[in-house]
Amino acid sequence: MLHPDALLLADSGYQGMHKHHQNSTLPIKKKKGRRLSTEDKVHNKTLSKQRIFIEHINRRCKIFRIIKEVYRGKHKNYSLTWNLVAALVNLRHGCI
Repeated sequence: MLHPDALLLADSGYQGMHKHHQNSTLPIKKKKGRRLSTEDKVHNKTLSKQRIFIEHINRRCKIFRIIKEVYRGKHKNYSLTWNLVAALVNLRHGCI
């Protein structure tokens, strides 16, 4: 559950999220047979520029395959494994 004040920047896969979380921003999809206005294109471009950083971090975590595949370790160690992956990603890319 997200805090109500948290800003959610999502991609098109989360259409309808605005019903559940009021402080969410989604890209604007074009209507069938119409084009996006210039303002809508600027909105989508700005949103994608903000989201690209987290997408790169997601990719770095996927290298460790904890996201991509079924976790086969002990479930009590799942959060410990995630913390270790996050620490390695942060250490590797100079975030620590």
